[in-house]
Amino acid sequence: MLLSRRIRAALLATASSAVSVSLLAASAPSPVAPRGIGDRLFPHLGNPGYDVTAYDISLRYRGDNSKPLDAVTVVKARATDHLKQINLDFTQGKVRSVEVNGARARFASTGEDLVVTPARPVFQGSPLRITVRHTSDPAGKADGGWVRTGDGLAMANQADAAHRVFPGNDHPSDKAYFTFRITAPKQLTAVANGLPTGRRAGAKSTTWTYRTHHPMATELAQVSIGRSAVLHRKGPHGLPVRDVVPSKDRKKLEPWLKKTPGQIAWMEKKVGRYPFETYGVLAADATTGFALETQTLSLFERRLFTQPEYPSWYVDSIMVHELAHQWFGNSVTPRTWSDLWLNEGHATWYEALYAEERAKQPLQKRMKQAYRLSDRWRAAGGPPAAPKAPEPGQKISLFRPVVYDGSALVLYALRQEIGHAAFERLERAWVRRHVDSTATTADFTRLASGIAGRDLSTFFKAWLYGKKTPPMPGHPDWKADAPKAKGKPGTRTVTPAHSHGAPGHSHGHAGHSHGHAG
Repeated sequence: MLLSRRIRAALLATASSAVSVSLLAASAPSPVAPRGIGDRLFPHLGNPGYDVTAYDISLRYRGDNSKPLDAVTVVKARATDHLKQINLDFTQGKVRSVEVNGARARFASTGEDLVVTPARPVFQGSPLRITVRHTSDPAGKADGGWVRTGDGLAMANQADAAHRVFPGNDHPSDKAYFTFRITAPKQLTAVANGLPTGRRAGAKSTTWTYRTHHPMATELAQVSIGRSAVLHRKGPHGLPVRDVVPSKDRKKLEPWLKKTPGQIAWMEKKVGRYPFETYGVLAADATTGFALETQTLSLFERRLFTQPEYPSWYVDSIMVHELAHQWFGNSVTPRTWSDLWLNEGHATWYEALYAEERAKQPLQKRMKQAYRLSDRWRAAGGPPAAPKAPEPGQKISLFRPVVYDGSALVLYALRQEIGHAAFERLERAWVRRHVDSTATTADFTRLASGIAGRDLSTFFKAWLYGKKTPPMPGHPDWKADAPKAKGKPGTRTVTPAHSHGAPGHSHGHAGHSHGHAG
């Protein structure tokens, strides 16, 4: 994810107070309390006691993106504990009813949790089917979730905003398969993650159905509804490439869209076969300040592709950043949010490598500049694998420079330490070993040590957890600037590629005017 310069500046300002939204709830026994799985950065995110296997989400959009959508979310799971109550992450919507395994259940809201009390307890190991009838409100003043576009809606759920759209276990450690059923006025087009499995046209509306072929973290869910053109082409090995753009812009955006198959082929040469069933670009008519790697359909602002001040190599590199996330972050997902550097560091690495190979933008120059700023970034945001918590009410403030170029710098140091050949074997082994799964920083450290043939724990401890940036292997002359005084955080810009303020990066690339969101 990459953030715009405007967004990054706002994140450095005083955090705004969180907006609380209550749910319409039936009576339930007290006490009810929010629960979480204890993530260091988001302690109340996720819920213990069950493992989600699939979501089936039905949405009815009536053509006004300022009004709530009617929705039904079915959560299929397996109980990992004996459950008398079940917590789901959900806020910014009204709950009408809840059923657990076919029987009506009581429910109440607390914090950002929906607490469900089934008619009878659910035993450990039992299947669990939770049906929630609710609304999904795009008009709330929340930090993420629905994005209102010029002609409809899209989603941007990173870091913890999927539960502002649908109830679930909103933590990346619990990946699941998704089915989306979207009903919209007949003049509109609905697209979601995965591949289409059905389309049923009525007199005034059409229902579109999509399913993912691989498990997905909730933060990566995507639904686009609008006056859209869906453009199809073939990628490597016959991969279906599907782009979704405003109908009026299809010709204008085609020069950019046709580059995607070549970018996929380039990534495959670096790390191996593309991991999903389809890929494509979603160009949204919206101002978000970032781009986001939603699984199989990356979200970009349309103006990234239409504003002439962005050099073509810069736009290309941003496209590759979000594409690289399909391997690093989507297929191999961080088990905790402290492992975010594995996502953003790798996506930034391949973005920069692509710019070097295809546009003669030197990687070493960019890394030297990142090294110069690295101590400032660590002081402001914490070390790469132990980032500081986001500002209250501003969850995307987690996406600071240290997780972008500051983390790509760790990968550059690792390549310097173990050599190019071993580094390339590590990258391929990493995405192959953890495909469709979750992984941690400790997993990466162990794998790197095994491939290098020596214990790298001391190296990683210094580079990932140190307050100061260690000496760069092979470049003893590189120097880091001293951190600025408190209250004067260092700039995030590091190279021309990161200095344009391009609208549409994930959550804040070091130096992208856009801001990667992921």
